Amino acid sequence: MQSPNRLNLFSFTMIVIGLVIGMGIFRTAATSAKDAIAPSVYFSAWLVGGLVALCGALTYAEIGSRYPVTGGYYKIFAQAYHPSIAFAINCLILVSNAASLSGVALIGSGYVLKLFPGVWTDIDKALLSYVAIIIFYFINLQGLRMSSRVQNILMTIKITMILVIIAALFFPHESSQLPPAAAITEFSTMDWIKSLGVSLIAVSFTYGGYQQTINFGNEVDKPARNIPRGILIGILIIIALYLLANFSYYQIVGFEQMKEEREIAFVVVDKIFGRQGAIIFSGFLFLGVLAYVNGLLMSNPRVMYAMGADGSLPKPFAQQDGKTGVLKFSLTVFTVVCLIILFFSQQFDEILAFTMFLDCFGMILSSATIFWFRRKTKHLNGTGIYQMRFFPLFPLIFIAAYLFVGTSIALDDPKTALTGVGVLIGFLLIFLFAKRVQSKPQDSSPIN
Repeated sequence: MQSPNRLNLFSFTMIVIGLVIGMGIFRTAATSAKDAIAPSVYFSAWLVGGLVALCGALTYAEIGSRYPVTGGYYKIFAQAYHPSIAFAINCLILVSNAASLSGVALIGSGYVLKLFPGVWTDIDKALLSYVAIIIFYFINLQGLRMSSRVQNILMTIKITMILVIIAALFFPHESSQLPPAAAITEFSTMDWIKSLGVSLIAVSFTYGGYQQTINFGNEVDKPARNIPRGILIGILIIIALYLLANFSYYQIVGFEQMKEEREIAFVVVDKIFGRQGAIIFSGFLFLGVLAYVNGLLMSNPRVMYAMGADGSLPKPFAQQDGKTGVLKFSLTVFTVVCLIILFFSQQFDEILAFTMFLDCFGMILSSATIFWFRRKTKHLNGTGIYQMRFFPLFPLIFIAAYLFVGTSIALDDPKTALTGVGVLIGFLLIFLFAKRVQSKPQDSSPIN
C-alpha cells in the first residue's frame, strides 16, 4: 500500500506519545498505589516500567527499520512464526486494543461529566464514549493527513494537562501524607517483589502502545531514520512526564489517599486551583484523551489491512479507498468491535488485567522477532538502518519484564489468565478450522 501522505518526524513522534499517553496516567496511578505495599514499590514500578518501555522502544525501532512495511505489527509475526501464531496473536492484540480504547474513552467520559451537575451512571459514561468514538471514526475516514493533524492538536492539549499536574508541585499546598504508622512498614523481600509485580500491571498498561507505531511503516517519511528517532524521543518524553506527574500525586494527594481516588488528577487540580479550575481541567483533559482514541483508530485498521492482504482475514479487509488511502472496511470493523466491547464492559477495572494478560503474549512474541530479523537481514547492516547497541541485552530485559507481569497477573487473578489462554486457543482453532475448510476438496459428483 502506497500512501500519498507522509508522516514527518514531528507527526510520527506525536503519534508515539498519543498511543502511549491515554487515560492511564490520570487513572492508573491510583490502581498502582493500591497494589503497592510501600512508596518504594510504587516509584520502583514506575521507574522499572519506564526502563522496560525504553528497552522495548529500542527493540521495536530496529524491527521497524529492518522491516518498514504498513501493518508491520502483524507482518513481523507472519514473517517469523507459523501463520496460525500470527493470526491468533494479532486477533488477541486487536481485541485487547479495542478493549483498551473503549476503557480509556469510558474513563475520559467520567472526567468530562464533572463539567455538568448531577449524578451520572455508567450508562451515561458509555453513551458519551460512544459519541467520542464515532466522531473520530468519521475524522479518520477523511484520510491520514487529516487524522494526523487532529492528533497533533489533541496531543498538545494532553501534554499541557500533564504539565498542569506537574506545575501543581510549585504552588503552596498542605501535605496530605499520613503519619508513618498508618502505612505498612514491615514486609519481606518476597512480599516486596510480589507487590512490585502486581503494581507493574497498571504501570505497564500506562506505558504500553508504542509498539503499534511500526504499523505505519512506509507511511513515515524516511522510515529508517524517523521511526527509531520518533519512538526514542517519544518514550523519553513520556518517562519524564510520568515520573514527574506521579511525584506530584504523591506530594499533593498522599500515598495512602491515592489508593482511594480514581479520578486522581481532578483531586490534585481541585486542591491547588479550586473546584472551578478542576472542572475546566477535566474538560480540556477529555479533549487530550481523545488523542489516544484517534491514535488507535489510525493504527489498528492497518493491521487488519495486512491480514486481509495475505488472506488471513477475508479480502474486504484489504480494501483501500483509491483517493484518500483510507482503509474504510477495516476501520469500520475495528470501530464496531470497540463499541461492542464498550456495551459489555463499562468499567475500566474490569478490562485492565485481561487487556494486560493478552498484551503479554503479543509483547513477548513480537519483540522476540528481533532475533529472527537480525539473522535474516544481515545484508542491511551498515546501510543506514537503526541498530541498537548492547544487543541482545535490551530485548532480553523487555521479554523478562513481560514474563514477570504475565506471571503476576496469573498468580493474582487466575480466572483472568485462564480466560486469556482460552481466547488464544480459540483463535488458533478458528485458524486451523478455516484452513481445513479451504483445503478440503469440493465434491463435484452429480446430485441424485
